[in-house]
Amino acid sequence: MDANDITTDAAFLADFATMSEFGATGDGGVDRQAASAADIEQRRWFAGLLESHGFTVEYDRIANQFGLLELVPGAPYVIVGSHMDSQPTAGKYDGAYGVLAAAHSAFRLKEAWEQGAVTPAYNLAVVNWFNEEGSRFAPSMMGSSVYTGKMALETALAVTDHLGVTVEQALADTGFVGTGDGPQAVGCAEIHIEQGRLLENAKVTIGLVTATWAASKYRIVIKGEQAHSGATVMEDRHDALLGASLLVVAARRLADRFPGSLHTAVGQLDVYPNSPVVVASRVTLLLDLRSGDEAVLKEADEILASAIAEIEADAKVSVDMNLSHSWGINPYQPEGVDVSRSSAEALGLSHMDIMTVAGHDSTNMKDIVPTVMLFVPSVEGISHAEGEYTTDEDLVAGLAVIAEVTRRLVAGELAPATSDSTDKELS
Repeated sequence: MDANDITTDAAFLADFATMSEFGATGDGGVDRQAASAADIEQRRWFAGLLESHGFTVEYDRIANQFGLLELVPGAPYVIVGSHMDSQPTAGKYDGAYGVLAAAHSAFRLKEAWEQGAVTPAYNLAVVNWFNEEGSRFAPSMMGSSVYTGKMALETALAVTDHLGVTVEQALADTGFVGTGDGPQAVGCAEIHIEQGRLLENAKVTIGLVTATWAASKYRIVIKGEQAHSGATVMEDRHDALLGASLLVVAARRLADRFPGSLHTAVGQLDVYPNSPVVVASRVTLLLDLRSGDEAVLKEADEILASAIAEIEADAKVSVDMNLSHSWGINPYQPEGVDVSRSSAEALGLSHMDIMTVAGHDSTNMKDIVPTVMLFVPSVEGISHAEGEYTTDEDLVAGLAVIAEVTRRLVAGELAPATSDSTDKELS
């Protein structure tokens, strides 16, 4: 590592420390839910950082934030980045690391271009996707879903948080809503913390993401009858919360039947009327199943459906189960994996192929343009929690790899699958 690398790595770590102050919690994490005060504040800081390095900052109609560097007038853009919004009381690395690493990769490429050391084929855009987490506004990956045409803009803008505030209302006075659809993409890259323990266990620095696990996501409503929680005799109760509780346990027992190959979770649960002296009449919950084996997921879906009938009988409730999202094993382009592998090898960094269990914005982007996804280790696999941690050594190693990948993509090393893969226009 030369002196310039040490200097730029130090600048990156300093910017990361500054970024981590926005929405900081008392235990080392952050709370920057989409369009919250902390999210707005850090977006403005990030815009200033990009502009200070000569980038033009623009927004599309769903508030995706783009730092644009025009290298080849009229050419499409390689889009590199992740998201800076967070879960409540979350870790400071999830998403935000990938945005800042993309920015610093772009700064390095701009300097190399100005020195004549890079011959670009495409332009470069650093992106901070809007509402990837989906904690305030569901569903997750909203910004990239709108950008890629998987979700209608009008649908996204009409989504409400738990207080009834729509996305459109939350964004109205931020200055983050543009009039166009974002830059035309020709390729994409994202780096992220692993959010698991595979890299750490293997003592490997870089994960080369080959595919996304298959998933089934359900919105389930359990309907019972409201009653006095003290006076109503037990055998007369139709307790929706009891039914929901049995379902939560059933989901965990389902994962235990497929150790290591199935993940299940109930991440959100809303109880009505949620009074201390009332038997719940209605519970809504979100349940998801994920697996790296489509056959396992299919069997788990069938077992879950059978469990629902038993729960209805045991709790004397009715259960409406609706599949809100589902997808199979979703591979990244092998050519992109090869680019990331050769980049890691050129830098002398250990690497391994890995699948991602969590969804990422690149999961959407790879369906319209060639896309690279990279991981760096997460200590003890902690994520979506304030204890989330990745060492500085791994952060800067990942920065080196995403910078090399960015250079190669901008130079045209990973050509698009088709010439008309996307028709996004910047306005």
